[in-house]
Amino acid sequence: MFRPRTYKPTDKMSDLICENYVMLQVLSRFGLSLGFGDKTIQEVCEGNGVDYKTFLIVVNFLLEDSDRMQDHLKDLSIPALMSYLKQAHHYFLDFQLPAIRRKLIEAISGSPEQQVVFLIIQFYDAYVAEVRKHMEYENQKVFTYVEQLLQGQNPDAYNIGVFARHHDQINAKLTELKNIIIKYYPTNGDNQLLNATLFDIFSCEEDLASHNRVEDYLFVPAIMELEKEVK
Repeated sequence: MFRPRTYKPTDKMSDLICENYVMLQVLSRFGLSLGFGDKTIQEVCEGNGVDYKTFLIVVNFLLEDSDRMQDHLKDLSIPALMSYLKQAHHYFLDFQLPAIRRKLIEAISGSPEQQVVFLIIQFYDAYVAEVRKHMEYENQKVFTYVEQLLQGQNPDAYNIGVFARHHDQINAKLTELKNIIIKYYPTNGDNQLLNATLFDIFSCEEDLASHNRVEDYLFVPAIMELEKEVK
């Protein structure tokens, strides 16, 4: 059960996770592990070398479920947020998306409708390729640019506005894939594995949408402020 409240540095980390289990992903992407006992959010973060203010800005932004620009961007650590985003990319590309593909193949491989099976896998692979292209561009181009800004350099050929204008929502193919499975995939007997896979696809879609919101409403505004300082 998620509780719509704002968390503070003195709140227990265990309360945050038990009340909002989806924050387990945020915990992992900041490099924080379980087993923190009754320590506060600030104590857990500082004990692991994580900027607790940035951690709380991300947590409260996601729990608020609003696209309102944060009031506390001045307290945000750009290196800490960039590390969080890089870890999120690693999770999607190297763990979650490959795991869903394996599960999907297992769920539909026995179907006599091989044309539909081929179409489903084709759509999924096209979607993953789109996500990979999107995230590798950020890893190689955007984050390199930000690191140069943090070093006081002023790359004239690029600015974060270029990224913001072309930051497409990468969900069109995923929506089409879900429709194919739900509307047209014929199933016989036990559908538990396919339903579980479809549930994972919906969860992945929500996770990616939250990730994009962090980039659009926390990362981009923070880099715009950094550009003003450097340029």
